[in-house]
Amino acid sequence: MKTLNADAKTCFMRNSLLFIAIIFLLGCDKSSSSESAAYANGGGKGGSLARFTVVGDYLYTVDKQTLKVFDISDPSKPSLKRSVNAGFEIETIFPFKDKLFLGSTSVVYIFSIDDPSNPQKLSEAISPTVMRRCDPVVAKYNVAYATLRTNGPCGGTTSILAVFDITDIKNPVQKIAVPVGEPYGLGYSGNTLFVCDRMYGISVYDISKPFDPVRVKTVTTDSHPNFIDVIPYNNILVCWTSTGIILYDISVPQNPTLVKQIS
Repeated sequence: MKTLNADAKTCFMRNSLLFIAIIFLLGCDKSSSSESAAYANGGGKGGSLARFTVVGDYLYTVDKQTLKVFDISDPSKPSLKRSVNAGFEIETIFPFKDKLFLGSTSVVYIFSIDDPSNPQKLSEAISPTVMRRCDPVVAKYNVAYATLRTNGPCGGTTSILAVFDITDIKNPVQKIAVPVGEPYGLGYSGNTLFVCDRMYGISVYDISKPFDPVRVKTVTTDSHPNFIDVIPYNNILVCWTSTGIILYDISVPQNPTLVKQIS
């Protein structure tokens, strides 16, 4: 029986402890809202740049080409159930209901986890706008949002927020490409999408019309850190930045207000 290697255990514990620390700091009720539960189908909350995620009794991890499935029904004895050849240059993983969305430097791979121990590839979402890019991705019902960053090692000249119609999950179609500066991670709460932009801060979009996001404001701080990823959790937006963690109150999602900076 194969188990998690030391690096995976360390990464899992570090992120778990960070999340627990945030919960205690905020004094939040650990019961999930309906949207939080739908976000990961009962699993853990994670950012769009995560390389692992938990859904039910399974831990899913990705490396450059492989999706690995671990049974963690007995947390003291995690076991590797399956390794799936997922694609190429995979960078991120995001769960939504019975699907996994894997972001790579070329496409977004979509997997079904109807059978959670045996993920099956359903389709690939490809942007015709940019030929090579970096792809954090989040999904919500029949729409998926991906930031396609083309600077540095990702190549290309145009960075966008790509909006995919995934109503037909086997045939995703890009509906719109919104120009952005230097995008990284993203996340949503209700009808608000938060996009980290290292040039400007956090871009806040109204997605009440899911296929027509409208930027309503940009959020930053006096210290002007680089925003890297976000995790919306109930009424708090947890931001990973170049200088530490910043927490915003998103009781009014389109008007984040600073709560605390943690260096």
